[in-house]
Amino acid sequence: MITGNEIPAYNIPSGILFDMHREAAAMRPGVLTKIGMETFVDPRNQGCAMNERATAEPIVSRVDFDGEDWLYFRIIIPKVAIIRATTADERGNLSYEHEGAYLGPLDQALAVRNNGGIVIAQVKRLVAAGSLKAQQVFVPGILIDAIVVAPDQMQTTQTVYDPAISGEVSRPLSSFKTPPFDVAKVIARRVAQELRHGAAVNLGFGISANVPRILIEEGQHGTVTWVIEQGAVGGVPLLDFQFGCASNAEAIMPSPYQFTYFQGAGFDLSLLSFLQIDRHGSVNVSKLGVRPHVTAGAGGFVDITARAKRIVFSGYFSAGAKLAIAQGKLVIEKEGKVRKLVEEVEHISFSGPRAVAQGQDVTYITERCVMKLTRDGIIVSEIAPGVDLDRDILAQSEFPLLVAQPPKLMDTGLFNEALLGLSLTERAA
Repeated sequence: MITGNEIPAYNIPSGILFDMHREAAAMRPGVLTKIGMETFVDPRNQGCAMNERATAEPIVSRVDFDGEDWLYFRIIIPKVAIIRATTADERGNLSYEHEGAYLGPLDQALAVRNNGGIVIAQVKRLVAAGSLKAQQVFVPGILIDAIVVAPDQMQTTQTVYDPAISGEVSRPLSSFKTPPFDVAKVIARRVAQELRHGAAVNLGFGISANVPRILIEEGQHGTVTWVIEQGAVGGVPLLDFQFGCASNAEAIMPSPYQFTYFQGAGFDLSLLSFLQIDRHGSVNVSKLGVRPHVTAGAGGFVDITARAKRIVFSGYFSAGAKLAIAQGKLVIEKEGKVRKLVEEVEHISFSGPRAVAQGQDVTYITERCVMKLTRDGIIVSEIAPGVDLDRDILAQSEFPLLVAQPPKLMDTGLFNEALLGLSLTERAA
């Protein structure tokens, strides 16, 4: 329906969506924000539109407020909310004791209720009125119109129920699998070297999702605190279709408040992935025309990167390359068919020029080199052992890369199976 232009469709960052829910609930006209400026969110680019019908019905505009440019999102009035919880009592009060995340059900229920809509809650079980203690209730029954009991409700798409995900027990660290030694692990290990002791670190999907397990393997678990957009603080973020939840979390925040933390750059570092990087340092994670069904949106990426102090993007230098590690060196057996360092990204999920202007520290880590974003462009600062700078790096980029003189050799320990002996330096005060 989207690609066929049957309905207008928009790709709105998750944090801004939560902001819109709150504004709709309070009957305010919309959201003023700088999140998304100079990205696909900005009306000077696509303005979040995913097709021609959306372009014809814009959802965001640039406005002047108090002498500054802002993005203005008009509220969308929701008429139905379908939320979930673990338990409902007979009065509709909802508790979340078996959930791995609250997400945003309270904001959504408020927005719908205050605008005359219907709120439906799916729960695992129904209990007698008065069974839930007041401090257990996250969404009060005065906001709920209907309850659907689903006794077989899954905790995640891969998990029936694991009490460590909902913070009821803690798993032993020995129960977490560490990644096998391969090229992806080399990248994750190099990313881990960017961490600082005591830092609060956001984690995204992709190769960087394995970094918490690198710390476990290296005896460094607990030296940083992981924060993920779904709300978990601390613990061990999970992988694959459990991603978004954590085991052994120290706290679970409602997502809207976690996004407030991210949008205001309260954290120290974000570890994220990339589909494409261009000559300006901009990154695309949200659209790939040849595979639209697997790049459906940006999630919280835009909210997280808009003001982050430090960002480390990680991924393979090219797509489809056949890679191996032999005798402590990277071996490129066959070059990839698709270049990921391109002249212009297909979709600006992260703006390199805006990052430079704001003084953000941006690093790109791949299997064959480490690069930094500077005012003059992207500079290759480290190269992997076994890699030819001209053939394997410079010739595989669609735009000229700068090169540090001389570039450092990436830590050779990364390319050997033995532990690194990782030790994190203290974060800056």
